[in-house]
Amino acid sequence: MTEFKHYLDRLRTGQWFSQLPAGLQEELLAMAQLRRLEPGQRLFRRGDPPCGLYAVLEGAIRVGSISESGKEALLVLVEPPHWFGEISLFDGQSRTHDAFAEGQVTLLNLPQAPLLSLLKREPWHWRDFALLMSQKLRLAFIALEEMSLLPAPQRLARRLLMIAEGYGERSGQRRVIQLAQEQLAMMLAISRQTTNQILKDLEAQGALRLNYGEIEILDPERLKRAAQGKP
Repeated sequence: MTEFKHYLDRLRTGQWFSQLPAGLQEELLAMAQLRRLEPGQRLFRRGDPPCGLYAVLEGAIRVGSISESGKEALLVLVEPPHWFGEISLFDGQSRTHDAFAEGQVTLLNLPQAPLLSLLKREPWHWRDFALLMSQKLRLAFIALEEMSLLPAPQRLARRLLMIAEGYGERSGQRRVIQLAQEQLAMMLAISRQTTNQILKDLEAQGALRLNYGEIEILDPERLKRAAQGKP
């Protein structure tokens, strides 16, 4: 635990972990291990056996899949202080997607075996982990609904707001999002050209500023209006 003391403040800024009972927080930290990944290094692939629960402390993890033809589907970039990997904790089955390091990454890992042992001894804590998974399920349903019902400009504006707000995990809203246009396009399943045009339009409206590899939100209220389909 002493090895990652300086990461605890960041970890506790997350809604899920900060709201866990103090005793459970201590038990999780006691079993936790630090993992560091180099840029592009694989954490796990689809079909790999469960390896526990992870929290991102530094950097980002790219979660998605790659088809046989080499086409990539990017679901999300997992950033601090988000946790991920809970599906395999519940069903004990293989990983559903690929996870790779986006830049230098530091992770906190709760290994599968000791975590399951804890939950066997104290089964009432399963609800705490169910809350983590239900949050992801809620976001997945929202994304599916938006893909079916909303035009690309609204979907893009909404996704930027969700990322800026940490998908509900972070308190407050950050102004600078470290995200390439190509990655945003993959998340939304639209072309890079369409993504670029929508971003240019939002930049012209003063809602944001485009920089290399990042998007700076200048006017959150204007971006919210765009997300609602309002001029």
